[in-house]
Amino acid sequence: MTERDNRNDRDNRSARNGQDDELERIETALLLEGIYQRYGYDFRNYAHPSIYRRIRHRLKLEGLPDISSLLGSVLRDPDAFRRLLSDLVIPVTELFRDPEMFLAFRRDVAPVLRRLPFVRIWHAGCSTGEEVYSLAVLLHEEGLLDKTRIYATDINEDALQRARDGMIPIDRMKQYTRNYQAAGGKRDFSAYYASNHGIVMLKPFLREKIVFARHNLVTDSSFNEFHVVFCRNVMIYFNPQLTNQVHGLFYESLAPGGFLVLGGKESLAFTPMAERYETWNDTHRIYRKQL
Repeated sequence: MTERDNRNDRDNRSARNGQDDELERIETALLLEGIYQRYGYDFRNYAHPSIYRRIRHRLKLEGLPDISSLLGSVLRDPDAFRRLLSDLVIPVTELFRDPEMFLAFRRDVAPVLRRLPFVRIWHAGCSTGEEVYSLAVLLHEEGLLDKTRIYATDINEDALQRARDGMIPIDRMKQYTRNYQAAGGKRDFSAYYASNHGIVMLKPFLREKIVFARHNLVTDSSFNEFHVVFCRNVMIYFNPQLTNQVHGLFYESLAPGGFLVLGGKESLAFTPMAERYETWNDTHRIYRKQL
């Protein structure tokens, strides 16, 4: 084979790969549109590489040859959709995850909240609730829990039910105890839970101040005015258009002087809302809405 033949062969393979990539993008777009039309879950503006990896994972588990086949299965079988949904909204959380952020919140935000007569907090994308319960523990230790209502929302009803149950596998408690201590915990962490047959049950008084409810950041609107909004490690999966949309929702939802807390890899920089906040703690992505 001549060098010219080799070049032509490479060019043909490249063209076929490009066509395959374009076809997969079209199939992915059709799948996400079908999910939105059939079930009301809108993943159309999620970042493509992340959503595509999760779809390919489900294809393998279902034993299906292509995304078009998955679309037919999902549209006709709600159980198939629920299996796919569990891949699209993978919960990654733990008690006092990123403990230094909780320490910064305890030190830099709690004193401001202490001056308010009542505190409303929205924890958006709460998953199975571990970080919400962490916040409840912190507020209890800072004397704020009794005058606080925490609204914890997520798109995934299965995750919300696990959050409402307040149960955690006991094998995680050593790590969670270390997180609690690093977050400035003031008591023996075992005071906040009871264990029985390998399951940890968080104390009921922590759940009393939390309202768990389904809310879709993509399609639902603001439902109250809040003094703090937590949304950590959720928007890393959104494209810029959707990120800006959700930032608009949070800005609308915050009271003047309210705090927005993002994940460590998220930022207000390069968003239309950047100039409307004061950076309260840049390291831990805590921002305050201008008064």
